[in-house]
Amino acid sequence: QVQLVESGGGLVQVGDSLRLSCAVSGGTFRTYNMAWFRQAPGKEREFVAANRWSGGTTYYADSVKGRFTFSRDNARNTAYLQMYSLKPEDTAVYYCAADVARFGGYTLNYSRGDPYDYWGQGTQVTVSS
Repeated sequence: QVQLVESGGGLVQVGDSLRLSCAVSGGTFRTYNMAWFRQAPGKEREFVAANRWSGGTTYYADSVKGRFTFSRDNARNTAYLQMYSLKPEDTAVYYCAADVARFGGYTLNYSRGDPYDYWGQGTQVTVSS
């Protein structure tokens, strides 16, 4: 059984930085495609960043490109989301997700929820102005 546990959220000011962590247990983390999504109150879940395990390609939503950085430490079975220059519109619950079964066509579908078999419980990020 694969489990994902996010941490690192909190209340910050505009322009601050924050690093989220996603600790993964079970299976072979280094072979998982990993992603971060977020959901703001009253809004649908949206894609933030994703990393393809094979080749290491990372994808970002336009809204976070240049401000957020995805990374992973396969030795620690942990994925990270480093967030810089935070804005009020970044306020949301952030979820990490794992594609364990290696969804076919991942490159075309990484920003959708479909490829991901497992999700964390989420961590709240609040950016105050």
